[in-house]
Amino acid sequence: MLPKDLLSQVKKIEIRTRRIVDEITAGAYHSVFKGRGIEFDEVREYTPEDDVRDIDWNVTARMGAPYIKKYVEERELTVIMAVDLSASATFGSTGNTKMRMATELAALLAFSAIRNNDRVGLLTFTDRVEFYLPPKSGKSHGLRLIRELMVRDPEGTGTDISLALNHIMRVVHKKAVIFLISDLINDSNFANILTIVNKRHDVVIVRTLDPIELTLPATGNICIEDAETGEIAAVNAASKSFLKRYSQAAQDIHNNNQEICKRAKADLIDIRCGEDIVKPLVSFFKKRQTKSS
Repeated sequence: MLPKDLLSQVKKIEIRTRRIVDEITAGAYHSVFKGRGIEFDEVREYTPEDDVRDIDWNVTARMGAPYIKKYVEERELTVIMAVDLSASATFGSTGNTKMRMATELAALLAFSAIRNNDRVGLLTFTDRVEFYLPPKSGKSHGLRLIRELMVRDPEGTGTDISLALNHIMRVVHKKAVIFLISDLINDSNFANILTIVNKRHDVVIVRTLDPIELTLPATGNICIEDAETGEIAAVNAASKSFLKRYSQAAQDIHNNNQEICKRAKADLIDIRCGEDIVKPLVSFFKKRQTKSS
């Protein structure tokens, strides 16, 4: 039995995301992720507007009148939410942590998929695989996915993206859309596996960022702790030279991750704490739609 406050939080997320899914994202999602192709549905009588190439000659011969094959789009996709629960996800300088933002992103994408009758699964990971929920369709399954994200108490603190992607390769056999939601911090050794996985599946990386991780404000003497390793460093955040080195190091990390995604031909979406999470998603959908049309 889940606590009432947890159920209330899940319901609030579901209500918040439902409006966005209904108004914006579902249509964009459907136009970008179109399913595996078309499948045979039935035969019907030929009309002058039909293409003669669609005539089913075997049925026509039996019925004594022309019949054509009717097809429908094979809509159902498999969608996997791979969510990074490493210790750095608990950070947030804007009143909203990266983990909370990742949960709302996963909810928005999951309900968009479910609205389109797709099957959605969840993989949470740190420096180990924390939890795997196999793909299913339906609203109740979507709500369970969000609950599982909210109650996870990860055993690990680090980040191993390669391990997560390898696990998906082992358990997901049909082509899937994989949304990898991570800050991509403290792990830059996933280039090779990302290239391999993106050839079999469709990988979209959603990078969660906090403004302070890019630019440190000039505040004076402070201590900085690496949440994943526990390493603490005392720094002078009033020093212009230090602030410049900090910003350059942060930019180098993010540029390297962008290059990894580019080489692997995997899409990358940046979402920042304290900013609207919908606009970058809609922008991505529009860009992807233009590219595929």
